[in-house]
Amino acid sequence: MSEEDERLLADTAAKVLQSQPQSTKSSPSASPQLGRKTAEASSNYVVKKRDSEDAITTPSSDPPLPLLDGELLNYTAPDITYLDHFEGAQIGTLYITDYKLYFKSSKTQDNPFILDVPLGTISYVEKMGRSRAKGENAYGLQVFCKDLRVLTFASKQESHARRGVYERLQIVAFPVNYGKNVFAYNYKASFPDDGWKVFNIQDELKRLGVGSDNVPWRLCYVNKTYSICETYPPIFAVPSNCDDIMIEAVSQFRSKGRLPVLSWLHPVSHASITRSSQPLMGARSKRCADDESYIQNIQKANKSCSKLYILDARPRINAIANVPMGGGYESEEVYTNMDFSFLNIENIHVMRESLAKLQDVCFPDVDDQKWFTNLESTHWLDNIKAVMSGAVKVAELVEKQKASVFVHCTDGWDRTAQLSSLAMLMMDSYYRTIRGFEVLIEKEWVSFGHKFNQRIGHGDRNHGDDQRAPIFLQFIDCVWQISNQYPYAFEFNELFLVTILDHLYSCLFGTFLSNCEKSRSETNLREKTVSLWSFMNSQTEVYKNPLYSAENPSIVLTPSPSIRRLQLWSGYYLRWNPRMKPQESEQERCKQLRKMISLIKERCNLLEQQQHNGQPESVAAVV
Repeated sequence: MSEEDERLLADTAAKVLQSQPQSTKSSPSASPQLGRKTAEASSNYVVKKRDSEDAITTPSSDPPLPLLDGELLNYTAPDITYLDHFEGAQIGTLYITDYKLYFKSSKTQDNPFILDVPLGTISYVEKMGRSRAKGENAYGLQVFCKDLRVLTFASKQESHARRGVYERLQIVAFPVNYGKNVFAYNYKASFPDDGWKVFNIQDELKRLGVGSDNVPWRLCYVNKTYSICETYPPIFAVPSNCDDIMIEAVSQFRSKGRLPVLSWLHPVSHASITRSSQPLMGARSKRCADDESYIQNIQKANKSCSKLYILDARPRINAIANVPMGGGYESEEVYTNMDFSFLNIENIHVMRESLAKLQDVCFPDVDDQKWFTNLESTHWLDNIKAVMSGAVKVAELVEKQKASVFVHCTDGWDRTAQLSSLAMLMMDSYYRTIRGFEVLIEKEWVSFGHKFNQRIGHGDRNHGDDQRAPIFLQFIDCVWQISNQYPYAFEFNELFLVTILDHLYSCLFGTFLSNCEKSRSETNLREKTVSLWSFMNSQTEVYKNPLYSAENPSIVLTPSPSIRRLQLWSGYYLRWNPRMKPQESEQERCKQLRKMISLIKERCNLLEQQQHNGQPESVAAVV
């Protein structure tokens, strides 16, 4: 961005932040929608020209687009052309609120072309064409989105609309750069279910057996003020025979204070999955007696196996590279009764580049002739395979060998979360239900400090930040891969996973905001925002898998991570391409299946009733 652009943005931002338009009030929606205010375009909706470069709208009655509860219309730009890659050029009006970018074509038919994009989805905006650009639709803006879309808008040079739209988008799409909050803090909808109550760490650990007489694990409250580890929850589980003094000493020997804590406990063998960050051994191979003793206590807490398996998610060369910077990995010479191995999962920078390549392959054009070659060159499925292979190894060690597994990477909030949560999903059917999956995300990702703000870049225009990475997206992709191999094992469907990813970026809910529990507590995030689970749990029927069977809850899933079994998730990555998406959506298929199942049940009940009454079976009843 040029110095002139920065100066213009600063001037515009000052004006916008000093004076915001008033919203039209509405009662909270009781429907399972997002609390929209449905409104059609009104002829007495006033447009006031601020100057020759932009137009500010002031509502005098109903706005010309649907607004959420608490949403304000900020800006209107008429006579804009949206260059759709598949439908062609669409001329209409572009609206910018404090939550979304909304384009509506000026066609008069009943179904005008509509584009509705949450501002949180926008990664960055670029100007297209210079002042002397020639050719139709050569002058305008390109909006690059985190969900793989690239949106192109053209305008007439003499209208100066480009400058106004660009400046306003910079301000409202990236409020963090101007000291403002994202829209989630203004969203006022209410839902019958309070999603913030879905997860309680003590209840979940109790479900795993922590606190029972025969379970050698206890609740630890030493981090209740976040003094031990700022990125851990205030309560976690540790081996019963480890006191708080040892806990503090171990935290000082682990990167970012993220000591080994319990993720999951096998209900029969008591084999455990624990997670942590790397040990701070450094070039001098420092040792910590408390850390060594603590790891031994994790192994001894499992009477079913005499060996502890330590899995370092990183490639060996990456772990070695951390040694001069004070990091390292466990040595089998120091940590006895253990088996150590690397899982060779690449770091966030490799994953970010892989997704960028995938975006180029999937949108806007798909090269049919070179499709498989281009897909292979992204290494996206190779990376998915690496994550899944590591998780399968964790699950097999715990289930088949009854061994405890200790997982870590560098800081323990990216690859570690992927491995622990996927392994838990495979072994515990509770996490394969709608409510259980929400608990899994809250526990392994939210409470244990996956840095959502940094990895996604909520409200921040610094799209080149090297801390951004699609780690959570990979996790959801892996979940889809497993559900694709086990279509009867999951209560939720594909739409459930897609909706979670959409709101990972939207900044509509508070669930994926902030980097850790301490930050959420300090900003009172749960009191000021709505949980994503409030919205989703108010309409669970649309997210249910009609093929789901809960008859065998103890079944352990063993998905194949072979590249021959993995598929590109077309329902997510190719959904913006109408030529590539399925002719019938999964949502429609689920709807039809639910109807069929309901009809079959009705006919079965009719047969049972006829049999009970001694009536002859009706052939029509079973046809």
